[in-house]
Amino acid sequence: LAHNIPVLQPEKIRNPKTLDDIRALNPDLILVVAYGQLLPETLFKDIPKLACINLHASLLPKHRGAAPIQAALRDGDRETGVTVMHITKELDAGDMILEKSLPIDPADTAQSLHDKLADLSVPALTEALYLFAAGKAPRTPQNHGEATHTPKLYKADGHIDWSLPADQIERLIRAYHTWPGTFTTWTNPDSQKSITLKIFPPAIPSPDVPTDAAPGQILTTADEGITIATSTTPLTITTLQAEGRKKLPAPDFLRGTPLLPGQQFH
Repeated sequence: LAHNIPVLQPEKIRNPKTLDDIRALNPDLILVVAYGQLLPETLFKDIPKLACINLHASLLPKHRGAAPIQAALRDGDRETGVTVMHITKELDAGDMILEKSLPIDPADTAQSLHDKLADLSVPALTEALYLFAAGKAPRTPQNHGEATHTPKLYKADGHIDWSLPADQIERLIRAYHTWPGTFTTWTNPDSQKSITLKIFPPAIPSPDVPTDAAPGQILTTADEGITIATSTTPLTITTLQAEGRKKLPAPDFLRGTPLLPGQQFH
């Protein structure tokens, strides 16, 4: 607005007036980034002179869909990146213009990886725009046989299944930070009330804690954290938040909540 650039913020992109407003701009190129609505075919086929392109936060054809950053972390990928591609009717299936990759750090969360990919997007989009300006933008078809899909995430997806292996749970806790978050439930022995406990990274595998306990059972509570049995190595939780309370490091949390060895997370 400060530079007299028109800003349209339509509630529904398919509204005929919205499409007329975009058409009136007479665009050479339409660029879509992190837009949550499906585009009508006329927008990406008929309106721009050159192309309608999208920036997607994965190395396509892997992790098409709504949650590619979380999927890369959850699945244990060693690298990810961004893809600039042509938009087609099928979601994230268009011909690719270019890709840029980066390694995934073992401590990355969805938030930290999002920020790295946002920084990577700037040179990727700049390069793509220069290619169009020079008339040299490639169209590389995706290998649809290698495509994977990641659907929209919901809060319930963050419920931890303690019968999974420890490394898988640890990745899930990082992958779903900050949305949708990960959580477990615990029954307060005094009130017999079931309480939701939100779990935050880091979670630390603890192979030095011997156990034959059932998955989800609390093994130890100490300043280092709360160690819980999984189907493999025990996992130590360092930061928690009970519903209606503040997020706390494990030692502070334990001073106000009677978690004890032998109790069960569900």
